[in-house]
Formats: sequence, C-alpha cells, structure tokens
Amino acid sequence: MKVVLLDRDTIGPSVTITKPAFAHEWVEYGKTPAEEVAARIADADIVITNKAPVREASISDAPKLKMITVAATGYDVIDLAFAKERGITVSNVRGYAVNTVPEHTFALIFALRRSIVGFRQDVIGGEWQRANQFCFFNHPIKDLAGSTLGIFGRGTLGKSVAKIAEAFGMKVIFAARKGADKVEPGYTSFDEVLETSDIITFHMPLTPATRDMISLAEFQKMKRHPLIINTARGGLVNEADLVTALDEGLIGGAGFDVLTKEPPAPDNPLLTILERPNVIVTPHVAWASDEAMQTLWAQVISHVENFQKGAPTNVL
Repeated sequence: MKVVLLDRDTIGPSVTITKPAFAHEWVEYGKTPAEEVAARIADADIVITNKAPVREASISDAPKLKMITVAATGYDVIDLAFAKERGITVSNVRGYAVNTVPEHTFALIFALRRSIVGFRQDVIGGEWQRANQFCFFNHPIKDLAGSTLGIFGRGTLGKSVAKIAEAFGMKVIFAARKGADKVEPGYTSFDEVLETSDIITFHMPLTPATRDMISLAEFQKMKRHPLIINTARGGLVNEADLVTALDEGLIGGAGFDVLTKEPPAPDNPLLTILERPNVIVTPHVAWASDEAMQTLWAQVISHVENFQKGAPTNVL
C-alpha cells in the first residue's frame, strides 16, 4: 500500500512524523504545487494533505486511490463530492486545536483591547522619554470584564473561546445563522450580535453560505465599534470592506490570522494597513502550537490505520 504525504512542510519541524504501523511504501514531499498533485498521487492508495488541493482531475487520474486524509479540520482543499462519487473515504482531524486556537484568539484580543502594539511602537519611537511623566495615554485601554463577546460558530473552538471569556467576566453570545427565520435557544440573532458586541470572533468553516458573511453592510450595523478577530478562515470577512470599516471608524481594530489567499497577494488591502496600531495580522499560526501539531499528526496516522483495519474514523 502506497501512502503519499503531499506537504510535510506545512507541519512544523518540531513534529515527529510517525508512520502507519502496517506494511506500506511511504512517499513524502515538502510542498506540492497544485499542478503537480495529479502526478504525485497517480499510483497512491492513501493521500495525506494539509493545503495541497486534491480536485476532481487529480482524483480521476489516481485509479488506486482509496483514502484521502486532511491534516486539518477544514476540508475545502478536497473535492468531497467527487471523492464520494468514486467511493473514496475522506477524513479530517478534529478537536486537536481546542487549546491553541482559543489561546491565539485571546492573544489577539488582549493585544488589541489594551493597545499593546501601539504602546510598544511608541516606546520604541521614544514617546515615553518625551512624555516627561511616568506614563502616557496615546491609545485606548479597555478591560475585558463586563464586555460582550459575540461568537460566530458554536463548535468545539467556539465553546472553548466562550469558556475562557466567561472566566474573564465577559458576557458571551453566540450568533444565529445569517438570515435565519428562527433563532434557536442559546443563540442571539445575527443582527443583534453585530449591534451589541464589543468584540466579534469567528470559529466556523468557509462555505458558499459564509463567504463574505461580513461586509460593509454588516460593519455599518456595529454600533459599539467592536474588535474583529478571525482565526477561522479567510473569506468570512470581506477584506476590502474591513479596511473601509477601519478607515471610517466603524470598528475599533482587527486581529486576523487567516486571509482569503495565503500567502497574501501583493494587492491584498490588509497589507496596506499593517503598521496601524489597531491591526494585527499573523501568518495562519493560531493552530500551530507544538502540542497541537503533534496531536494533529497522531490523529492523522490513527485515521490511516483505522481505515486500513476497515473501521475508518472522522469520515466526512
């Protein structure tokens, strides 16, 4: 049985890459451009990918392919419908990021809520020396206690974020689906979350229904000028409209770990505002604590081994 790992470099160097316990041929690539996927999986039985896309054309040219496992929770890199049509099992990893993503989310929240970046830049620039007193007040500082956190997405990560928020004395509300006719118990209407939140954070997949879920019309409803935090998927928030919202003072700041295209294209509007003290962009690393990545890999291999035993797990 041939197992092909398409993009080992997307998993940190601290991770020990264990391999399946059953007899197999292991082929590993650091990176695989989209145009090379078909050739590299042509005679594979099992494919492991993180971000290398496995689409219909590549699957069609891989007659032995029986399983694709994604080293991530999001599976938009896989043509799931065509894989199902071909009888190919597709699995993803779940729950591995229950600590790392919420912690990164709150790192962004704290840094922005207390203007850490702005004050650090000022100290480097000599503002403290020029202040002629023990402190200065160039940027806003606000407590988390008593503020309202609006969470979009009530899965494992959304709930973990909520637990941390409650420990800090925050009021937590979960947003109902956009355009929902009925608001289920435990949720708050989409528009009310926009209108009443001090901080908004996203923990949901990117789908046709959620793409550009937040654009200028939604920003204009944000009465409390919230911080916008996205550690989920690029594309949930319209990036050009996000810049407009910052320019017009509709929101207080933005902390993004994900962008619509990664790495960002030169014309990505967020690249023009990176020096602002109320903007933080990190390179899609919220998921990537050493502990989380090792857990992720152990789960990937367990799915491969379970499939080989005839008992596949985390099947999409």
